[in-house]
Amino acid sequence: MRVVGIDPGTYSFDLFGMENNKRIIIDKSIKSEDIFQNPHLLVDELESLMPLDMIVGPSGYGIPTKSIKDMTEDDIGRMIPLDTKVAVNEGIKNILIEMKQRKMPVYFTLGVIHLTTVNSYRKWNKFDMGTADKVCCVALGIKDQSERLNLPFDKTSFIYIEIGYGFTAVIAVEDGKVIDGIGGTNGSLGFLGGGGMDAEIAIRLKPPLTQEIVFRGGIKDFIGKDVEPKDLIKYKEATLLLKESIEKDVTSMLVSVRHPREITISGRLANYDFIGNELINRLSRYAPAIKVNKLSVIAKEAACGAYIIGEGLLGGKYHRIVDNMGILNVGHTN
Repeated sequence: MRVVGIDPGTYSFDLFGMENNKRIIIDKSIKSEDIFQNPHLLVDELESLMPLDMIVGPSGYGIPTKSIKDMTEDDIGRMIPLDTKVAVNEGIKNILIEMKQRKMPVYFTLGVIHLTTVNSYRKWNKFDMGTADKVCCVALGIKDQSERLNLPFDKTSFIYIEIGYGFTAVIAVEDGKVIDGIGGTNGSLGFLGGGGMDAEIAIRLKPPLTQEIVFRGGIKDFIGKDVEPKDLIKYKEATLLLKESIEKDVTSMLVSVRHPREITISGRLANYDFIGNELINRLSRYAPAIKVNKLSVIAKEAACGAYIIGEGLLGGKYHRIVDNMGILNVGHTN
């Protein structure tokens, strides 16, 4: 069984794959901007690994789990906005077309809003409750907590925080199922993205509005200089803004999962100790806070989780995680 998971991040596309859940066959990161310029970079990497039994592909906001051979133009529009020149989305679109032409064994997976495990009333007036890659992160979190605490998959319970280069998302998990979520464009601000937007600001923005707006207003713009995440250590007020914003989302998720066993943290920014470790200290008042354990050395957590979902969909070791999460079920969306 040869499976590869893909994480289509704002900064990089990451790939992680294994054979028979024993031997790593790929653990790699490619800059999103490079893929925007040349989508063959990623597709050629996958081609070199063939034959593969499954590739869990870049699914954007997510669609009901399906094979690429059944993908329609409408599906692409649901996964990503088509009227944008954002590098990550352009990269995804170009890769989808190329992978379909090559008849690769690609499957696309759900976002939080598609999951039947999330009550429909929580989906009201929502779109981004957590993209498909965040659901992949949760699969890794379930696997990690289950093994560390010697729990069945369906007894895991945590609040998962993913602090990526672009966005921050917070997702609630109970009994090994996603039950609520706050997506990167809907809650806490990120390094690039401004998170949830005040409607009074939104109605004052000059049209035409495109998706580029969600990549602005974050920590980088707050500082007002050309900085990278490693530079945030110099800006105390900016890091406080980020940490407070995340804490507010975490505490709101405590309404949905009142007694999580842990608070789990991952993402590019969490790898910086002055962010990740300080968040762990800050959030430990609510539940034990930990960084998730990856399967990879290089690829990000979502790529590892995508691998877990793919392996489970094929009936492997992680099939109970996938079944319990309801990855093959489709719920009501608004």
